[in-house]
Amino acid sequence: MNANTLPPKKSLLYRLGKHPLLIPYHRLFLIVVLINSYIAYRGLVDWKWFENNAFSLEAIGKIALLNFTIGIIMRQQYLINMLFAIATSIPKSWPLSIRRVAAKVYHFGGLHSGSTTVGTLWYAAFVFGVYHQYLNGASGIPLSLVVVTSAIISLLVLILIFALPKMRAKRHNSFEITHRIGGWTVLALFWIQMLLIANANHPGTPLVFLVDFWALCLITTSVALPWLRLRKVAIDIERPSNHVALTSFNYGVTPFAGSSTSLSRNPLLEWHAFANVPTPDKDGFRLTISRAGDWTGKFINERPEKIWVKGIPTAGVGNIDKLFNKVIWVATGSGIGPCIPHLLLNKTPSVLVWATRNPEKTYGNDLLTEIKNVQPNAVIWDTDAHGKPDLVTLAYQALQEHQAEAVICISNQKLTQQVVHQMEYRGIPAYGAIWDS
Repeated sequence: MNANTLPPKKSLLYRLGKHPLLIPYHRLFLIVVLINSYIAYRGLVDWKWFENNAFSLEAIGKIALLNFTIGIIMRQQYLINMLFAIATSIPKSWPLSIRRVAAKVYHFGGLHSGSTTVGTLWYAAFVFGVYHQYLNGASGIPLSLVVVTSAIISLLVLILIFALPKMRAKRHNSFEITHRIGGWTVLALFWIQMLLIANANHPGTPLVFLVDFWALCLITTSVALPWLRLRKVAIDIERPSNHVALTSFNYGVTPFAGSSTSLSRNPLLEWHAFANVPTPDKDGFRLTISRAGDWTGKFINERPEKIWVKGIPTAGVGNIDKLFNKVIWVATGSGIGPCIPHLLLNKTPSVLVWATRNPEKTYGNDLLTEIKNVQPNAVIWDTDAHGKPDLVTLAYQALQEHQAEAVICISNQKLTQQVVHQMEYRGIPAYGAIWDS
């Protein structure tokens, strides 16, 4: 086979299983929908939740709250790190067929989006039932409950609208505000709703005997934990070019390779996650921030002396390299940032394929030398000198030449999906961010 020729794609049936619409993220979403559809069917046919001119509000409300609980805790940083720890604990001696599936752990967001979406549908049914019974003069439905539930469903629908992929990409700041401020407001209203229902239907019963109370405690704790670690820390910034800022932190946290930290200049409005770059045997860490929008552009131009951080370092897609004997890192531009800690640690042997504009001028000789010292076989493609490369072909060539097991791509959404899916269509394990909500 010619070195420049990609292998043929697998059968149509195999490719269907690797299609972007059938990635594990979407499969998890579908599983949540199917489970809830079965519960809805049983509730309608066997459990009579919607018959006799009345609704089983307590059962419907509990199903909605259960879905919200699952959806919210799936974004909890400690749980995310635990999921990655379990998935990446599989020995490298195990068959590749098992390890390549475990490496899809970062698709857990399908449970978040699936559960919160279905939870909203259940809650809409709950609100409809509240209105129905209130208008028919049923007991246990005060006007205050009608008002609170109306406010909750309105906010939930607003949150869902701004979480849609196209809306999120187009109006990211609005997405963050509705998710954060809207989400906090919904949580507070859920507490009020729980108290109203308890007072109307379970007078005298201590809250600790109510399932809803403990579910809300779990949700509230999950939401609050990252904010308990909110702090404003000193930051040192080098700007080798107008395109990138190389930032350094040392505030008592040395994160693990494959993790990220969120930064903000206004904690209530917006947060941006960046891959941590710890250096072996050295405290603190670095971040590579490139100009990719208003926030990063202003950050690079103004070089603030302090920045807000919250939560704990959280595992990301790069963490899965632990599952393979050798990997190919494919990066473009500042996507090199998430790759650097893995290259420096070298716990998993790897080869880098990096395409970027004039690397020396953009990122500085110090960073480039550091990369070349640990990656003598790296393919560093200067896009200013040679134009845009065929990253799929370059990645495959490196995979074959160095007998690697998998490809991990850190790039923009379009290129990441192109590399990942073209590799997967040919039976090669490939991974990259999925830009989930």
